[in-house]
Amino acid sequence: MTTIRLTAAQAMMKYLAVQMTEAGEPFLAGVWAIFGHGNVAGIGEALYAEREMITTFRGHNEQTMCHAAIAYAKQSGRGRAMAVTSSIGPGATNMVTAAALAHINRLPLLLIPGDVFANRGPDPVLQQVEDFSDGTISVNDCFRPVTRYFDRITRPEQLLTALPRAFRTMTDPAECGPVCLAFCQDVQAEAYDYPESFFQPKVWRIRRPYPDPVELVAVATLLKAAEKPVIVAGGGVHYSGATDALRAFAEKHQIPVVESQAGKSALAWDHPMNLGPVGVTGSSSANVTCAKADLVLGVGTRFQDFTTGSWNLFKNPARKLVSLNVAAYDAMKHGAEPLCCDAQVGLEMLSEALEDARFAVPSPALKADWFASVDPLTAAPEGNELPTDQQVIGAVQRASGPDTVVMCAAGTMPGELHKLWKAPRPGAYHMEYGYSCMGYEIAGAIGIKMAEPDRDVVCMIGDGSYMMANSELATAVMLGLKITLVLTDNRGFGCINRLQMSAGGEEFNNLLDHTEHVNKSNIDFAAHAASMGAAAVHVASIAELESALERAKAAAGPFVVVIDTDPYPSSEPGGHWWDVAVPEVSSREEVAEARAAYEAQLMIRAGG
Repeated sequence: MTTIRLTAAQAMMKYLAVQMTEAGEPFLAGVWAIFGHGNVAGIGEALYAEREMITTFRGHNEQTMCHAAIAYAKQSGRGRAMAVTSSIGPGATNMVTAAALAHINRLPLLLIPGDVFANRGPDPVLQQVEDFSDGTISVNDCFRPVTRYFDRITRPEQLLTALPRAFRTMTDPAECGPVCLAFCQDVQAEAYDYPESFFQPKVWRIRRPYPDPVELVAVATLLKAAEKPVIVAGGGVHYSGATDALRAFAEKHQIPVVESQAGKSALAWDHPMNLGPVGVTGSSSANVTCAKADLVLGVGTRFQDFTTGSWNLFKNPARKLVSLNVAAYDAMKHGAEPLCCDAQVGLEMLSEALEDARFAVPSPALKADWFASVDPLTAAPEGNELPTDQQVIGAVQRASGPDTVVMCAAGTMPGELHKLWKAPRPGAYHMEYGYSCMGYEIAGAIGIKMAEPDRDVVCMIGDGSYMMANSELATAVMLGLKITLVLTDNRGFGCINRLQMSAGGEEFNNLLDHTEHVNKSNIDFAAHAASMGAAAVHVASIAELESALERAKAAAGPFVVVIDTDPYPSSEPGGHWWDVAVPEVSSREEVAEARAAYEAQLMIRAGG
């Protein structure tokens, strides 16, 4: 056996560089890195040696570097991914939030944090957290519950098994998620005679599991007996590349489709079988249909509470639940009849089993009535002092084209975009709502643009999220990435303020004016963005916003448009109840009234 002597870090990077997709591209599109004492001498030197084979990007925060990597994987339909490395200590724990985000969204991400010395010679090393009762613990054990595969590299030869296991996890459609390889810093620098064969290019094929024949017959039988079925399209439709299969299935069998946040844009917004967004931030056309459905067919959805209206949406007492999902965990949720398989294959085979079965489509008036109720919300304003978020969305929609990707993650905009954005084709809507992580937005826009350089990426971000994580705007400038940020400044956490009020609470600690302060907040977001090198402008009206969005199209790099908005209005039409517990005891009458309404909804869910 021919061997090559390398340090463990050199061997890792040499291996990462030659893991390929079926299309002949490296599976890892690059490594995001912030170096510290725990990875600079080992991993840093190894990345430099492999710089012609694998690109290293430097961000400003470990969490947001991960967000960029996650967005890249999401926009790539899980076909490619990125790695992120940090030093031991706070750099590592900064990535834990992002690991949870990737885990919830079933997205591949390779995390390589530095770790303590395996030989324990210098213990406690700088930034080492000591467990008083367990000498094997380090802060990297925080990654265990939020990753799909965890390993600690304490010997160089462990890479021979750990690295293939990591790629198996990231490329397995059912197990896909983040991987953590905690890399002891002394081991990074240790040498070993690795087999040369370990560094031969390897193609990772993402399999398409076929359904179990018994499950297929059972689901087809249930569907044939239904009268009013509905399809809930989730993110798995996109990950499987099953949008064409979904469209063909819905058209052939005349079954309406509703879309979760992750599933939105599975069908074009104006497709006759697309009844729109579902659930808490859904449309009346979708939610009325779901309430009457006698069979709910979930395709690639986790059936999250926003999608199901906290399981209060599907009201038909005769309702059957079917879950077509590549992961058995999701296929079996809530007693669903499972069809555990790839979404594309499953839809095609289920269509064959249904033969020519067709169902009664809800009246087109449902969808027409929905748009009649919400289209005025996005129209240009007629004299309101502060624009609404809905009017901002309307302006962005009018400025968008077929190649536009609108993206967001948390706050007011996800709900409004789910309801109001008209996605023209698959991949035109990118929402991180599994974890709803504030601070994902700017880094996420970078990842989307890196995945699809020819797309027009528009990042919708509130002032709250911008303040949490804006540093990667400088990275976008440095990399010359053309993205557009529309920053809506409602002077605080407007979404949560409205939720607080709806639960009977007094406005408190959400809008900046309602917080403990000596000086009123007065942040010049346009000046701040400009200080990082972005083109930036503050506009005072929707007309000025539309003009700025036209100028943004000619910009060479990041373009930021800041607009003040009203924190109080939200889209009243559509939507569904969401289980947010209201205090059972309070001295405030408003809370008591909200509690009574809450208990009434609980009774409905319980069938009372």
